Amino acid sequence: MRFPRPRRDPVEVNLTPLIDVVFLLLIFFMVSTTFETRQALELELPESTSGVAAEVSPVTVVITAAGVYRLGERELSPAELPGALAAEAEQARELGLVVEADGRASHASVVRVLDEASLQGIQRVRIATTESRASETTFPQAETP
Repeated sequence: MRFPRPRRDPVEVNLTPLIDVVFLLLIFFMVSTTFETRQALELELPESTSGVAAEVSPVTVVITAAGVYRLGERELSPAELPGALAAEAEQARELGLVVEADGRASHASVVRVLDEASLQGIQRVRIATTESRASETTFPQAETP
């Protein structure tokens, strides 16, 4: 006795969901690899008309308006600054130190960094500024008698 065989539809693999998943992964990796690694701080650097652009120094101390120090990605208290700067002193002696102080930061905070750099034997210290917006800076004229 012959039984009729049920007809089977040919097996097809639907690639549409696979392509969707691949595109989603592609978009995910494209977006996740373009993030900036350095955290941006809102600093208002002092202006300078005689400043010269300097090469990028790998050792940069940032002083915020609140008086918080940052060396690399680490936030430091005034007590932690000497130890952290000592760890980077060899590289700073070779390539220099850049101090990025907010224009609203206290003078004592900047002096503390400069003093510690001097104690570590760092000779090349630069203070970061922005280019002056005004083409000419006017200074008060002294009255002559």
